[in-house]
Amino acid sequence: MNIHEYQAKAVLREFGVAVPEGAPAFTAEEAVKAAERFGKGTVVVKAQIHAGGRGKAGGVKLVKTLEEVRAEAQRMLGMKLVTKQTGPEGKIVNRVYIEEASNIAREHYLSCLIDRATSRVTFIASKEGGVDIEEVARSTPEKIATIAVGPAGYSGYVGRRLASALKLEGEQVKQCGRLAEQLYRAFLAKDMSLLEINPLIVTGEGQILCLDAKINFDDNALFRHPDMTALRDESEEDPREREAHKHDLSYVALDGNIGCMVNGAGLAMATMDIIKLYGAEPANFLDVGGGASKEKVAAAFKIITADTRVKGILVNIFGGIMRCDTIAEGVIAAVKEVGLKVPLVVRLEGTNADIGREMLTRSGLDVTAARDLDDAAEKIVAAVGKGR
Repeated sequence: MNIHEYQAKAVLREFGVAVPEGAPAFTAEEAVKAAERFGKGTVVVKAQIHAGGRGKAGGVKLVKTLEEVRAEAQRMLGMKLVTKQTGPEGKIVNRVYIEEASNIAREHYLSCLIDRATSRVTFIASKEGGVDIEEVARSTPEKIATIAVGPAGYSGYVGRRLASALKLEGEQVKQCGRLAEQLYRAFLAKDMSLLEINPLIVTGEGQILCLDAKINFDDNALFRHPDMTALRDESEEDPREREAHKHDLSYVALDGNIGCMVNGAGLAMATMDIIKLYGAEPANFLDVGGGASKEKVAAAFKIITADTRVKGILVNIFGGIMRCDTIAEGVIAAVKEVGLKVPLVVRLEGTNADIGREMLTRSGLDVTAARDLDDAAEKIVAAVGKGR
């Protein structure tokens, strides 16, 4: 689960992290009132969406008067902001963040995440922070430092190594050590999967500040954090993924045109791979799980058919715990309710596979049976006219 910048900064404040003062606003009037708190100095109006690259896309503006605050808030609120991370469809701005301006002397990059290769909490830092960090990673990866926290937990050497990587000196080294420990404590306490500060700035006065903050939480740990769950902004989420979450389905929307319904993450990945092998693109990752009910399968099928980009559907089930007749029941129920307007290829193997195939045959649905995964992928790709 992701949250907005202003929410992330509020979470970090709980752990003593230094961030600029600011306030969210949902209307232009609220934006003006928030700016009045900072006197007549320069403030920043920031569009709040769950994506980076806002500055280059016109979603971050420095303003000097209340009239400019009102004008920028009116411009941003309701606009579709298109960045490198949103894709061409963009995201609608429903709120802005009014923040006091900072005297920026240097910009750095700092993040904290789980390194899956080592199973350790790891800091990533670069002296070359700011809006072009992706380009730094591509062209000069040697400028990016990786510092893992040992099995015994946080130690002072982590902060010192980060300070060295960022070329900090004097009092800033101590500030960096405190910041690293604060971020580490926040990361663990809130079960984060990603904590990114870009930019981490050094002000003209020598203070280290987190000028932006992005936090992702581990969805599997949210039951421990109802306060964090309350921060969820459903308007930022794909409606299909939101619907899948209600039914406890693992669903990720993709850019292709062949919808996939599979049981098991590994089989789902293999199914997407073989669709690409035959020259087409999957429209989604959808794992119904090992013990799905008829109702759950029907919900999954409806989510796939609701995607207007889907021109064909591949159901690929290997029944172990999952019974193939349950899959057939769910597919039949969903098709009878929403109809079937695109080709459907079904491959069933394992527990009650013969029963499931017979149910689909007797249903009268226009279903193409497949012998195996290779046969299924070839048939669905040919049916949508995207064969290699």
